[in-house]
Amino acid sequence: MTIMRIAVIGAGAMGSLFGSRLAAVAPVVLVNHRKAHSDAINAEGLVVEGLDGLRRVHRLAAVSDPHTLSGPFDLAIIFTKSGQTRAAAATAARLLAPAGVALSLQNGLGNREVLAEVLGAGRALVGVTAQGATLVGPGRVRHAGDGPTWIARLGPDDRVAAAVCSLFNAAGIQTELADDPDRLVWGKLIVNVGINALAALLRVPNGVLAAEPACERLMAQAVAEAVAVAHARGIDLPYPDPLAHVRAVCRRTAENRASMLQDVLRGAPTEVAVINGAIVRLAGELGLAAPCNTFLTTLIAALEATAASRCS
Repeated sequence: MTIMRIAVIGAGAMGSLFGSRLAAVAPVVLVNHRKAHSDAINAEGLVVEGLDGLRRVHRLAAVSDPHTLSGPFDLAIIFTKSGQTRAAAATAARLLAPAGVALSLQNGLGNREVLAEVLGAGRALVGVTAQGATLVGPGRVRHAGDGPTWIARLGPDDRVAAAVCSLFNAAGIQTELADDPDRLVWGKLIVNVGINALAALLRVPNGVLAAEPACERLMAQAVAEAVAVAHARGIDLPYPDPLAHVRAVCRRTAENRASMLQDVLRGAPTEVAVINGAIVRLAGELGLAAPCNTFLTTLIAALEATAASRCS
């Protein structure tokens, strides 16, 4: 598979970061519903502040209305919130070439299944990434954490996933192939369960959670509940000590503002339902208790519901 054109659907902080890298090796269009972000990129370029503190300008196209685009694209990378996955899949279906594929690098459970329902199982890839990014203003992104990206093969001789993996590596995005999509998704889910809701509620960057004992105790309980659900479902997690792994991610992305924190700060809906809320739902189905995740999910829901009434 030769990848000629790429559409990044949901190009907020993470989508913009990946798009900036990939634009060095292929034509890329960023699709983001925030018109101010797209307009700034088209007018002045995408400004990415690197881990070294230097700002670099990347020239690539951006649109706020995907209907203004015409295909064919060979690859659609989905970075939208989970609640927008079906709409993103419909956009991908319209833009992709007949042999084109979509790759979900989203948070939470269920995204791959939605893509497969809309596009067909053979055109729906899933992956996870340990990269971190923060949107600091229209057309401006801060690279806040580095780490590997993984893409799950569709089968033992999956040349499509291999081609995407090679493209990412050529763009400087450290990427490897994996064989078990559930293992990948659950590995990332455990990290999100431990970090996102806590960071959003406390309004702190990731590193604080691993540095403060009171935060770490809450993180440990949320992670333990999620691990119990994973084990009950027969999921083989990709690391031997889940809590140690979550702590390590916090330290590696110490300055990053978790995606759920970014949502809360701008009064946007969060993905708590497919992260901590997914643990609550699955625990209930399995007859397990998940009191910490229930509490975190309820608090985030209350925070969302009261955004317009909050004291300054």
